[in-house]
Amino acid sequence: MSSLWDPAASVASPVDLTERLCATGYLCDETLATVGFLGLRMQRPLLLEGEPGTGKTAFAEALAEALELPVIRLQCYEGIDASQALYDWDFPRQILHLRALESTRAASADKATDEVEKTLFDERFLLARPLLRALRESPAVLLIDEIDRADDEFEALLLEVLSAYQVSVPELGTITAVTPPVVVLTSNRTRELHDALKRRCLYHWIEHPTLSREVSIVRSRAPEVSETLATQVVNLVQQLRSQESLVKPPGVAETLDWARALDRLGTSEVDLERAAVTLGAVVKYHEDTAQVRDALARIFAS
Repeated sequence: MSSLWDPAASVASPVDLTERLCATGYLCDETLATVGFLGLRMQRPLLLEGEPGTGKTAFAEALAEALELPVIRLQCYEGIDASQALYDWDFPRQILHLRALESTRAASADKATDEVEKTLFDERFLLARPLLRALRESPAVLLIDEIDRADDEFEALLLEVLSAYQVSVPELGTITAVTPPVVVLTSNRTRELHDALKRRCLYHWIEHPTLSREVSIVRSRAPEVSETLATQVVNLVQQLRSQESLVKPPGVAETLDWARALDRLGTSEVDLERAAVTLGAVVKYHEDTAQVRDALARIFAS
C-alpha cells in the first residue's frame, strides 16, 4: 500500500474503526465496520443501500470525522451531468479573455486559430466540480449521495472515477488522483443500479437499528435526553415502522428529532397527548398522519 494512504492505513482493524466511529457519535455494527475497514484497506468505494433514515450519509460524515478528512459531497438528482459533477468551463472569463486577445489582434495577427483555442481551454478557466475536486484535493471522503436518483448515463460517467480514480478532460488530458479519495455512495434503492457500478464497489445493506442500538444512538447523539425518554421514543418509533402502508417510515433522524422535541417540552414520560402534538418531528407525509395517530392510540390503549 502506498505511503500516501496514511489516513486509511492508520486504521488497524474493524474494531479500531468501530471505536473511532463511536467517538464521533456514530454507532455501527460489526458487519458495517468490517466493510468500511476493507473499503479503506482495499481502496474500494463503498456502496451503502437501505431505507431513508438508516444512517448511510451519516456514516460517510462520521468516517470523515474519524479519519480527520474533509467531506466533498455530490448530491445526485435527476438530470445531473458532467458539468455539475465533473467539471465545467468558466465561459464569462473565457469571453473576456477572447476579447482581450481581439484587442491586441494587430500585435498577434500571426497567431494560429488553434493556439487561440488552446488559451481558452487553459487550466485557469477550469471549474472543478465535486468529482474532480475529490481527485485533486484528496485525501478526502467523497460522498456520492443518493446515486439512485441519477440516470443510467450518469452511472456510466462514474465508472472511470470509481475504477481508476481518474478523469479524462479532452482539452487537458487525464487527471489522476495522487491519493485516491475514500468514496462512499448511498442509495435508497428507488431503482436498481447497474452491475458495472456495483462491481466496482464493496456493498452493504443498512437495516434500521435494533431497539437497544437505537436507544444507544439517541443517548449518544442527544445526551440531554434521559434514558427513560429515549427508550420510550425508540419503542414507539419501532412500532410505527411496522405499519407497512406508511409512505415514509420514520428513520433514525426522525427518532432523534422526536426525542429532542419531547425533551424541549419538558416531557419525562411520553403519553398520547404529547405524542400527538409532536408528530411533526416524526411524520413527514400528510397521508401518514391519520394512520400514525390511530397506531399511537392503539399502542397507548394496550
